[in-house]
Amino acid sequence: MIERPQDQAEEEVVVPSVEKDEQRFEDTLRPRRFDDYIGQEEIKTNLLLAIQAAQKRLESLDHVLLYGPPGLGKTTLAGVIGNEMSSNVKITSGPAVERAGDLASMLTNLQDGDILFIDEVHRLPRTVEEILYPAMEDYVIDIMLGKGPTAQSLRLDLPRFTIIAATTRFGALSSPFRDRFGHIHRLDYYNEPEIEKIINRSARLMGLTIDKSAAAELAHRARLTPRIANRLLKRVRDYAQVHADGIVTKDLVHKALDLLQVDSLGLDPNDRRVLMAIIENFSGGPAGVDAIAAATSEERQTIEDVYEPYLIQLGLLERTTRGRKVTPKAYLHLGVEPPADNASLKLV
Repeated sequence: MIERPQDQAEEEVVVPSVEKDEQRFEDTLRPRRFDDYIGQEEIKTNLLLAIQAAQKRLESLDHVLLYGPPGLGKTTLAGVIGNEMSSNVKITSGPAVERAGDLASMLTNLQDGDILFIDEVHRLPRTVEEILYPAMEDYVIDIMLGKGPTAQSLRLDLPRFTIIAATTRFGALSSPFRDRFGHIHRLDYYNEPEIEKIINRSARLMGLTIDKSAAAELAHRARLTPRIANRLLKRVRDYAQVHADGIVTKDLVHKALDLLQVDSLGLDPNDRRVLMAIIENFSGGPAGVDAIAAATSEERQTIEDVYEPYLIQLGLLERTTRGRKVTPKAYLHLGVEPPADNASLKLV
């Protein structure tokens, strides 16, 4: 048996980020058309209308900004838009565009009707973001030649392209930048029936047999997030191939997720650690995010972007003017007795 180094972190299957080694798996399950894209019905309706109108006018689609928690399908939706528009999609991310010249090179190499998808757009350097203003509005780009008193500005015309940007931090974008997007859509958490449909579709693409009760149980624990649903399905598939005949049943789902320490609400050890830190160190709250981050040895942004949204969505955590506070439902779920001096937390 190969021993695992002690300093290697446990795989966090319910964290809605995606690693490079899982990118190929994610890509095989991505829908290509709106007909295959499950959920976000109002957004699909609006975007399909805009696409059909743009195609009738023989124009490029107006710029699109997609925002919301990670793992809800922003990148997938960008790919669907590209396919529906029959456009060439070029992909980059905010951290990858470090200099204005990098962005200028991308824009000047686009063709009419192309789509430039920028993931994590909130991480674009401000100087780079400002170059996008005339590019998005007037389809021109200004390039400075030389330095100092002899510097000259050269204006280049750009093709009629579309920018699709995705972000998990809508508030981090400047107002002038947001205003240049013609379509701004927030992707919300899915409901369990939608997640169950996604699981059944993914299982079919993976050649996996899963019964209805097993799919429903997986959907219940998938944090209302498609990426996590697919990742849990992959882990359950591994368990089924080793410990069973490859058929996924509800009992097998229970065993596989218990092994992963994913509980009945989809919480993993880190979620429970955040809640317990507030209970044990701050008597259930309210507690500031920085204090919670210090108590859990997590970064503030990780707590705000990864753990907190789902805990609030479930009603296990609430925001107050004084900080975060654990709810009665969280005490009940964790099996912890509320503080004696806060009898109001006790559930009848």
